[in-house]
Amino acid sequence: MKLGIHAYAWCSQWSNGTLDLIDRVKRLGLDFIEIPLMTLDTFDAAAVKKRLADAELDAVTSTVLLRGTDITSPDPAIRAKGIEYLKDCARATAEIGKTNLSGVVYSEHVKNANARPTEDEWNWAAEGLREAAVYARELGVQIGLEPVNRYESNLINTCEQALRLKAMIGEPNIKIHLDTYHMNIEEKSFYEATKAAGADLIHYHICENDRGIPGTGLVDWDAIFRALAELNYAGYAALESFVDVTDNMNTWVWRQLAPSGDVLVAEGVRFIRGKMAEYGLG
Repeated sequence: MKLGIHAYAWCSQWSNGTLDLIDRVKRLGLDFIEIPLMTLDTFDAAAVKKRLADAELDAVTSTVLLRGTDITSPDPAIRAKGIEYLKDCARATAEIGKTNLSGVVYSEHVKNANARPTEDEWNWAAEGLREAAVYARELGVQIGLEPVNRYESNLINTCEQALRLKAMIGEPNIKIHLDTYHMNIEEKSFYEATKAAGADLIHYHICENDRGIPGTGLVDWDAIFRALAELNYAGYAALESFVDVTDNMNTWVWRQLAPSGDVLVAEGVRFIRGKMAEYGLG
């Protein structure tokens, strides 16, 4: 299993001014950095690719759809804009020489919904992602669907729902991305949800139930690592905690989750490395 960290542990927006985070992650002895693509206008693919190569560090990318790029919108112009955005993200991922893009890529993040999703919304999500997946496959990029909790999406809250959408899309490069923070709210079992993802699991967000230091809260880490060990999981797993609020997506960081970002990272990495060793995933 490859252990990394989301850049949002230290910054609220990616730009050339945050390229030094690549070196910082390397010094921490981690395997990769997760780079947000929320603001593509500040994403310099050539600079990122060079810095990753110089540091000999791996990377994945992630994003969420917002109101103007919601591929489940009843407005066909917004759906088209969302599909183009997903293609742009796939291209940005390929341009840094990487293969994994994931996140809330199936509908608007924190959608103002007051009803369960309609069949039209399911179908629009599948159609949009199918077009994006075909484009991404030509670039060698796979797209992970990340279920999030009921307060952030009315479409995909569980692994089972993500697998349903994957089946509807029908493209081989559509995969699954799980997140323990959301699983703690929505799943009946960390173990069963992880096992259900199976060989389609390409990314795992390692978060405590309050997004604080892993191992200090309510998440059943033994159930998670038992499932990952049984899957012989060799994919990506990133600590995901946020240090601040940001105007490009909701993070809801209203209080200090740890004494500092560095303490959160150091203690979180120590805990997760211990679990990896315990379950033979080192």
